[in-house]
Amino acid sequence: MGDHEARGDDLEKKAEKKLSGWGLFGSKHEDAADLFDKAANSFKLAKNWSRAAQVYIKIANCHLKGDSKHEAASAYVEAANCYKKFSPQEAAQALNQAVNLFLEIGRLNMAARYSKDIGDIYQQEQDLEKASDYLERAADLFDSEGQSSQSNTIKQKVAEIAAQLEQYPKATEIFEAIARQSINNNLLKYSVRGILLNAGICQLCRGDAVAITNSMERYQDIDPTFSGTREYKLLAV
Repeated sequence: MGDHEARGDDLEKKAEKKLSGWGLFGSKHEDAADLFDKAANSFKLAKNWSRAAQVYIKIANCHLKGDSKHEAASAYVEAANCYKKFSPQEAAQALNQAVNLFLEIGRLNMAARYSKDIGDIYQQEQDLEKASDYLERAADLFDSEGQSSQSNTIKQKVAEIAAQLEQYPKATEIFEAIARQSINNNLLKYSVRGILLNAGICQLCRGDAVAITNSMERYQDIDPTFSGTREYKLLAV
């Protein structure tokens, strides 16, 4: 452990020296980033996640100076992976930096993936409002990339969080929208009855008898087989 840490210290100092010394603008930052990268790996081997995370932030800054936004975003992701070991909040902040850079360079799929990761972190931390914001953003980005099954999986999470927060109208609306979208997809249509059950439970939680009756008719329109299912019988009790 001590050897790895000492090697990390040494490499980090060499990288700092490279930055403060004279050199061609572009290559100076590239060379420093390479040394920082080796230092970060040494700190990871020493299991010093805090130092490794700090060094990855320095790597991101080197790449930003050289206008290499993709590499900078990747360094923020590496920093986040280290922060996850001891500080979920800082992990979310680093991932947010990565998401913004991926959006700038048009890598929407990567932005979607890491927005979902941020949402998952906030959900684990029980910060449900923030979790919902980032998960909705991820779902929208996956939608814009034509990845509707990824998007629907995340939207279900958003609906579940809305139900936890007792935002029943929002939860119902999302569940029903997913059901409508899924019914025409051969792979997804068998999941529709479960989704409609969730929507119906949210309606029951609102305690509006008229709304529940109207919903049952609407669910039958979405899935004509619904009235013959166990899920329908549970809601019709």
